[in-house]
Amino acid sequence: MAAGSAVRSAAGRAGRIFDIFVAEVPWTVSSKELREYFSQFGPVQRCQLPFDRDTGFHKRFCWIKFSSPEGVQNVFQKDSHILEGAKV
Repeated sequence: MAAGSAVRSAAGRAGRIFDIFVAEVPWTVSSKELREYFSQFGPVQRCQLPFDRDTGFHKRFCWIKFSSPEGVQNVFQKDSHILEGAKV
């Protein structure tokens, strides 16, 4: 993962939340594609890909929320992640 990537674990009302921040997402990648890609590492509860109101394009970063810490650990066991030819 790129240096801009980080993991955040926080206590929430329903228990623990396991999110990763993914930077440098190619313009052509959709939230559906991100969800499908990261699902190979564990169950994805949510994929949040924010859009810019002015341009209509996504902001090239997202948050992936996993159901368990194992999903997050599995993501970080892989050295790099490539989506549509670009390293995220």
